[in-house]
Amino acid sequence: MKVKYIAIPAGLCLVAFLAGRWSKPSGSADPQPSHDHSADTESGDTVWTCSMHPQIQQPEPGDCPICAMDLIPLINDGGDPGPRAMQMSESALALADIETTAVERKWIERQTRLVGRLAIDETRERSLTARFPARVETLYVNYDGVPVKTGDHLANVYSPDLFAAQSELLTAMRHDPESPLARAAREKLRLWGLLPEQIEEIIQRGKADERMEIKAPIGGVVVEKQIHEGEYLKTGQPLFRIADLSVLWLTLEAYESDLPWLRYGQRVAFTVESFPGEVFEGTIAFIQPELDPHTRTVQVRVNVPNPELRLKPGMFARGEVTSTLTSENKVIAPDLAGKWISPMHPEIVKEEAGTCDVCGMDLVRAEDLGYSLGSEEEKPLVIPASSVLRTGKRSVVYVRVPDTERPTFEGRDVQIGNRAGDAYVLLEGLAEGELVVSHGAFKIDSALQIVAKPSMMNPAPTPVPVMKLEISEEKVTALLPEYLSLQDALAQDSLEGAKTALQRLLEVAGKGASVQPLLETMLASPDLDGMRRPHFEVLSNAVIEGVMKQPRLQDGLYLMHCPMVYDDRGADWLQNHPDLLNPYFGAMMLRCGVTKDLTPTGSKPEEGHEH
Repeated sequence: MKVKYIAIPAGLCLVAFLAGRWSKPSGSADPQPSHDHSADTESGDTVWTCSMHPQIQQPEPGDCPICAMDLIPLINDGGDPGPRAMQMSESALALADIETTAVERKWIERQTRLVGRLAIDETRERSLTARFPARVETLYVNYDGVPVKTGDHLANVYSPDLFAAQSELLTAMRHDPESPLARAAREKLRLWGLLPEQIEEIIQRGKADERMEIKAPIGGVVVEKQIHEGEYLKTGQPLFRIADLSVLWLTLEAYESDLPWLRYGQRVAFTVESFPGEVFEGTIAFIQPELDPHTRTVQVRVNVPNPELRLKPGMFARGEVTSTLTSENKVIAPDLAGKWISPMHPEIVKEEAGTCDVCGMDLVRAEDLGYSLGSEEEKPLVIPASSVLRTGKRSVVYVRVPDTERPTFEGRDVQIGNRAGDAYVLLEGLAEGELVVSHGAFKIDSALQIVAKPSMMNPAPTPVPVMKLEISEEKVTALLPEYLSLQDALAQDSLEGAKTALQRLLEVAGKGASVQPLLETMLASPDLDGMRRPHFEVLSNAVIEGVMKQPRLQDGLYLMHCPMVYDDRGADWLQNHPDLLNPYFGAMMLRCGVTKDLTPTGSKPEEGHEH
């Protein structure tokens, strides 16, 4: 008996202890009699596993093919509940503190928090430029930030060109006020930036003036002054930039995960540090169609009313959008039911189709912008966020199996959608009313890992299909020597030897044989891996089947099995000597495998694990 010293982490021991407690029948308080492993071996009910590599499970004792430790018996006292299921007693259930929650359909809200900064509304900004040559005589607005109203004077300029244009108007008006010449002279002054009342004042005065006041075309704040007194101006030169601050833009930064919850036209509540405790509101007017590659965010622009001018451009703000999603990722907005919205100005909402009062664009239905009325059929399935174990691409939950004598929990792979607070929208994998483990799911998963069942970190292996090949008994007799040569070459990692054996197998099989396509495929493989799995297994199974039907061929042959070839079943092969040499792994795991009984009914081992 080999003695091995193993250091097992304390956490693993605790989970193993719980797994042992869960495997006991409920209500057992008396000490249990010792178990007779030899009886189990004879009955074939015991599965032998490795304490360090629980994925190793074999029907007989031996050594672990990975670490060479002695295998230990894994006793199932209550029947196998399933490949991804775990049973426990009522006392173990209470000890593990397992809680379940029903999968249900309900509305879930999410508060999406965003940060950003207030800015000037670019659609309410005007730039004044010189429309004729002039010299600045007097500058009334001589610094940035001066508030002005429509018609307020900004500067007084001297311009001989302006004097000549006024004279043309007065001359035309004296001859015929309605003549084309008079109308052209009036239009010229209008295009030069004179307000209608200024033109009428010139006509009433009846005298041209070489000086003129430049007045504000809109009310707002002079955000930039670009001229100085005494400066000569050229046509097209910028003079002032005026912005109407009664409406501001709030530009927020939204992450990718926030986008499903945001829609054009939604209300946004926000706060600024200047007015603590006070909440302001705005409307989403634009969501940038492109993600910023540097910040990984999307800009969301909000129109903010600012009638009292309390909010200032440049202020930082913290915004919050409250959204309720349907199962189809639409935002519920009952107040917009049947309404029509302007695609450029979200503040324009009408009861029927029409055009926007601001830009004249056709209105669109609220439903076309991603809104829903919130019918009962659109309620999403919801599960607690604590019930989901996420690992890479997989999301696993544990469900309590109904109508079982002992508490039983089964693992399920699910597809989840958006998260809202403490809940996930469920897309696929569960039905309404099923009970999911909302507290203690990781304990169940750990217990499954201990007994080498599929779990969060070890998903169920994808079964490899068993391909069957029929070879006549006569052909098996002829192919057997060359098959044994191929087995030996694969075990020795000899590519040339394997190709030579395959060539001889093809010659012996002859043209048109059922095994010919398989042998040609193996021969065409550029490496040993392409020969081994699954092709060598297909050939081995056919040869083994033929040998089992012919006892005269069995003398001197040994049937070997490696449980590591495929996770779900392993694979067999034949040898002409008892020294196990694994053709599926070669030198990497040359001694991995066991010797089986070469009889049609035999699965009972003759020898222990070879090492």
